[in-house]
Amino acid sequence: MKTIAISGSPRENVGKRDAKELRYEGKVPAVLYGGTEQIHFAVDVPALKGLVYSSDVHFAELNIDGKKVNAILKDIQFHPLTEKILHIDFLQLFEDKKITMEVPVKLTGTSPGVKVGGKLVQKLRKLRVNALPKDMPQYVEVSLEPLEVGKSTRVRDLKPENYTIANVGEDTIVSVIMSRALKQAEQQAAKDAKKK
Repeated sequence: MKTIAISGSPRENVGKRDAKELRYEGKVPAVLYGGTEQIHFAVDVPALKGLVYSSDVHFAELNIDGKKVNAILKDIQFHPLTEKILHIDFLQLFEDKKITMEVPVKLTGTSPGVKVGGKLVQKLRKLRVNALPKDMPQYVEVSLEPLEVGKSTRVRDLKPENYTIANVGEDTIVSVIMSRALKQAEQQAAKDAKKK
């Protein structure tokens, strides 16, 4: 799992007016949870780019006034119109404490069903993974090799190592369905067979 370094400055005042002033200065009010006490701090907007606007999942190494803490992004609030980041919450990481994160699904290989004209449908692009920080995967690999037309890979089909997947076992991750062209070709072939 990649780590992004983010510097923050402690906040003396924690209120709406203070938060408004911070945003005006191009900073984002932030809170770190999970430790012995909540830590309120502010982060420059550009420092959050790699963490927020990325399809990858990252850990954050927060440096708040010289004190370094490993954390994950817990929650983020955007302005409904401008999409500006209004507030961000982090959760402190501990080596011996499991965490749950949404991790992207990475499809690998080629589906035999797609080769013959089937259509690939990906239902889940992320999975909820529960693991110790050191075992948290960057992504969950799902092989397309076994997928013929009409077949699916469900959460329960995965064999994760050192982590568990919190999604429902019956949830479909990816499937290969009959495309319209393939259906028409099969119907035509059936008609032709009847004529013979």
